[in-house]
Amino acid sequence: MMRPITSAVAVATLIAVAMSVLRSNSPSIALSTAAMPPLQELHWTANVNKLPVQEIEDQSLVYPTLAKR
Repeated sequence: MMRPITSAVAVATLIAVAMSVLRSNSPSIALSTAAMPPLQELHWTANVNKLPVQEIEDQSLVYPTLAKR
């Protein structure tokens, strides 16, 4: 009789702790993402316009040739 009661109390405690941890993390995540500055402001502060233009060869549609027999 004592063993099921002890297990039930332990499970209830774990559920309560897990719920309190999840509740405490969610507002901090929401506040950190809400405080992010716009992308244009980040580019302006990092002086992205002064960087040299990089040429990149697009190889997204290059397929290997099949071996001719």
